[in-house]
Amino acid sequence: MLLVVARKLQKPYKRTRPPRIRVPNNERAIFTVDSNKFVGLIRRLSLTGGSAILSNGPIPEGTLAQMDLGTVFGKVTAQIEFMHRGADGIPLAQAFRFIGMDDVSSERFSAAARQMEKAGFSDVEEKENPLGNLASQTLNKLRDSIRSLSMVIAPGGTDKP
Repeated sequence: MLLVVARKLQKPYKRTRPPRIRVPNNERAIFTVDSNKFVGLIRRLSLTGGSAILSNGPIPEGTLAQMDLGTVFGKVTAQIEFMHRGADGIPLAQAFRFIGMDDVSSERFSAAARQMEKAGFSDVEEKENPLGNLASQTLNKLRDSIRSLSMVIAPGGTDKP
């Protein structure tokens, strides 16, 4: 019983999603499923997967494949698993996740992802501090209220009959 209570008191692990990158220039990748090769137009990428519009149409969820992607740093080869359709709100786009990548491909892919992020293709925005914003807004309202009151209280601040 103590073990159950202790688990409930621990904060649940909050998983943060890696930045997603909009892939520019209609980049294509070669997908291989059971020795059958076909082209896919890459829509988004992240360090854990991405989405593509596939020339052969959707692939059954859970299907394993190989993806070959050309980057400015060289060819990247990865083992992937196809996931759900309709990724990114596009009915023809299919999500996939990376299962494996050799060290060279991993380094190339990471470098390409960093370069695309720096070029502004990432969906990550500068995070603002919501408490700081709220405090700033509250202080601005307080300042405006004080100015309004000072206009009423100060001599010549109002038109008296």
